[in-house]
Amino acid sequence: MAVTGPESTGKSWLAEHLAGHYGTLWVPEYSREYLQAIGRPYDYNDILKIAEGQLKAENAALEKPGDHRLLFCDTEFIVTKIWCEDKFGRCHEYIDSLVRNHQYDLYLLCDIDLPWEFDPLREDQHRRPFLFDLYRETLESNRLRYGIVSGSGTERLENAVRMIDKLLA
Repeated sequence: MAVTGPESTGKSWLAEHLAGHYGTLWVPEYSREYLQAIGRPYDYNDILKIAEGQLKAENAALEKPGDHRLLFCDTEFIVTKIWCEDKFGRCHEYIDSLVRNHQYDLYLLCDIDLPWEFDPLREDQHRRPFLFDLYRETLESNRLRYGIVSGSGTERLENAVRMIDKLLA
């Protein structure tokens, strides 16, 4: 399962809490770790490295021992695609390929109904409606199964759980 959407929409919180609810694993957002480590402004090629790191982290989680029928991914490759195209006007073919070929059973698109929270890595406070529409259009144009997750706190979690349980039924 992929948790996706614009910045400051509760993706990390939701992925972690969904994993707790279902007693399974989650993969944190690799870009945060990467950007904090490079010590300089990111560039076009960094986004490719972030996509590669995210995929590596997902594959490592899948290899962990145990019965993990679900894996929750905090962000995925639509995030890197939109980020790359929005900031640099183009996207690496490898990332486009991941969007087309590395698909998830369900994409949970986090609504922009949460208040913006400052974080030094965030950039697009006033562009969340525009970016949200890009996420929805990308999911639809790729014919990916998704649901929009709204609400705050427990309500947001419960709304996501209902979508997942419906898929699993």
